[in-house]
Amino acid sequence: MIQELWSGYGELIRVHLAGSDIETVIVKHIQLTQNGSHPRGWNTDIGHQRKLKSYQVETKWYEQYSSASTARLPKALAIEQKQDEMLIVMEDLDQAGYPLRKSTVTWIEIKACIKWLAEFHASFMGVTPHGLWEIGTYWHLDTRPQELAALSDQSLKKAAPLIDQKLNECAYKTFVHGDAKLANFCFSESGKVAAVDFQYVGGGCGMKDLAYFIGSCLNEDDCERMEHQILDTYFGFLRNELGEKSKQIEEEWRPMYRVAWADFHRFLKGWSPGHWKINSYSERVTKQVIESF
Repeated sequence: MIQELWSGYGELIRVHLAGSDIETVIVKHIQLTQNGSHPRGWNTDIGHQRKLKSYQVETKWYEQYSSASTARLPKALAIEQKQDEMLIVMEDLDQAGYPLRKSTVTWIEIKACIKWLAEFHASFMGVTPHGLWEIGTYWHLDTRPQELAALSDQSLKKAAPLIDQKLNECAYKTFVHGDAKLANFCFSESGKVAAVDFQYVGGGCGMKDLAYFIGSCLNEDDCERMEHQILDTYFGFLRNELGEKSKQIEEEWRPMYRVAWADFHRFLKGWSPGHWKINSYSERVTKQVIESF
């Protein structure tokens, strides 16, 4: 057993194989019946339906899209569904040379993750997400009506549809990972990275992944101090992948970084008002975004 899936929807296990060239595989065993105990008390049918779709999306992702990614991720070896259970059998990234997980990271390690995001976004620029989330990320406004209703910040609640619209109206769209937090990156001894967990992959502006990732691994002072460095680094990597085309994308996306930050902040304040990620930098960024409308 590696871990239980969020809200009790199954388990992630490592299986040792006999008589095979492959020593171990990772099996994601998903049970689609609603038996969850949500860690923060959001046990609802809306949440259940979102979870069901997220596993269908992940299955479709591995079946149809994952092999087109130049960013490193686990190879899908087998997928099977019977009644209300699903199995996704994947390459074991520990065996593939990515055995390290980190809770704190240096700039060099952050840079490696930013490079992964740029490669991932470049791989799917302009691709239509058939069978995935039309709009990726687990905090997308349309899938979070209860969290919006619970939001006590009235100016943010009023601006939420405008923030969402601004992100969705981007001319340049790609696939976003949708849950690109530090915990979903696996590191090699040499500093390369791979990523896991594609339940919320779908269409959108790549700045959603970048803002969410940075918020998962830096404190508020560093988020503010390094903002330009982070963006310069990301767009430098995107330029390596896409060449001249990246100039137009950067022109549109760079201002979207703060809009994406405000979008996640909206979700967080409704979902868990006491969360450690809610800080003065996020409040200031969100206030500036709201005032720009």
